[in-house]
Parts: sequence; C-alpha cells; structure tokens
Amino acid sequence: MSDSFLLTAKEIFALIFAYIVGSIPTALIVSQNLKGADIRRVGDGNMGAQNISHVVGAKYGILVGILDIGKGSLTILVGMALGLSTGWVMVCGVFAILGHDFPIFAGFKGGQGTATTVGTYLVFFPLQTVVSLVLYGLLYAIIKRHTLSASIAGGLLLLQLIILREPWYLLMYVLVLFLFIPIKRAADSHRVKEIAMRSSQHKKFPSEH
Repeated sequence: MSDSFLLTAKEIFALIFAYIVGSIPTALIVSQNLKGADIRRVGDGNMGAQNISHVVGAKYGILVGILDIGKGSLTILVGMALGLSTGWVMVCGVFAILGHDFPIFAGFKGGQGTATTVGTYLVFFPLQTVVSLVLYGLLYAIIKRHTLSASIAGGLLLLQLIILREPWYLLMYVLVLFLFIPIKRAADSHRVKEIAMRSSQHKKFPSEH
C-alpha cells in the first residue's frame, strides 16, 4: 500500500477528536438537566437548537445553537492548527457533523447537524457565512419557516462563493454538507411521526407530578 493512503498520527487524532467533540449532545444535556426529559422524544424530535427553543425556551435554544456551532468551528481550527491539508481539515468537519448526527454519547441518535455544519463554514468563509446567517434570521423572523429560510440562506452562501471564485472542492464541501441535512431529516422522519402520534398537541414538556 502506498504511504499516501496511510493516516498519520495527527490525522488520526484530528478525526477522533472531531467525532468526539461532535458527539457531545448539547441539546440532550440541556433538556435532561432542565426538564429531566429526552429532547429527541418531544417537539419535532430533533436534537438541536430549534427544538430546544420550542420546548425549553428561546434563550436555551440560542445557547445550544452557539455550542453546536462551536463544535464545528473548533474541529476545523484544531485541524488547521495541526497543519493538516485543506482536504483533511474538511474531513475533520465531516467527522464533527457525523458525531453530532450519530453521537457515541447518545446511542448514535442525534440531530441533523445544521448548526455544526454552519460552524465549519464560519471558519472557511466567515464573512459570507455571517451574511447568510443574517438573511436566515430575517427570513425566519418573517415567515417562521426554518427549512425554507435555511435553504435560501444556503443558496446565498453558495452564490457568494461562486462569485468569489472559491476552489471547486470548497464549493463541493459546502454543497454536500448542506444537502446532507435534509437527507438526515428524511432518515429521522419515522421517529418524528412516532412522536407526533404520541403527543401531537404538546409543544412544551409535560408538567412534573
């Protein structure tokens, strides 16, 4: 086997680190500590900031969102600090998102990776990502539809990168990770349906008795 196919110690460390950091179930930790319940079994069943906002409170949703964004950014920064190539740094981002979506600390049942994905974008394209996040915030405040707002904001990010003539592999990185979000959402649809059947009328945690 060629040496080019062998992982170095730095690459192995970076990938393991990325997956472990991504696996930290921030939304689950918040929901269990504040309400004693599993966030994956209430609301829309997603282990993410939006669901936390709906069922625990907006300020906690913001906190979880910031932490999940931080997970993505941290893994990219660590990869860069280790001197890895751009390709391996991108793989670190993918491993962080896989950790969030399939966390080892939560039975491999996680969220959809939106915030963690944004965290990786922030390091690669900080200004363009912030512009897209501002658009997302404005759209969501007006139409109250997360998926549509996120899709338009994601399209704006890609458009900015195309105009700036960013390398094709970075464009593919953004596109592939962005498309993985609805794929994971579709994969989780059966769990969401089960939750809806159990408590379609409840948007808050049940009161403790």
